[in-house]
Amino acid sequence: MKIILTQDVKKVGKKGDILEVKDGYARNALLPKGLAVEASAVNLNQRKLEQNAMDKKKQAELDEAKQIEAKLKEKEIKLALKTGEGGKIFGSVTSKEIAETIKKELGLDIDKKKIQLKEGIKSLGTQTIAIKLHPQVTASVTVSIVQA
Repeated sequence: MKIILTQDVKKVGKKGDILEVKDGYARNALLPKGLAVEASAVNLNQRKLEQNAMDKKKQAELDEAKQIEAKLKEKEIKLALKTGEGGKIFGSVTSKEIAETIKKELGLDIDKKKIQLKEGIKSLGTQTIAIKLHPQVTASVTVSIVQA
């Protein structure tokens, strides 16, 4: 029997896959639990429409990530911090502070988890930091730490 999975099924397939399974397995396990629907012409057409909508959504997300990357490349983010003797920063600059500064200066809302900062910045100066905006798009931002 030909079916379309409506959810991910372990050791069978992922949501949206069109599979050929044994009639008994389809009738007794997949269809009653709502894990699959029969692959009729109507259901196949519905799947195609959903797939097209999903592709458009993914493309829109990719385009938006590329636009944000272009905006981030143009600008330099400046953080003014209090320092002690010898130009040492009290504490360190974290991804949260960088995200807040980007939002304040550029108006871009970037999740702090997307900022790839291995450890906090503890000294004055300029550093380039990677921000993973999309699985295919990684932006580089120049962060300048200056004395307040």
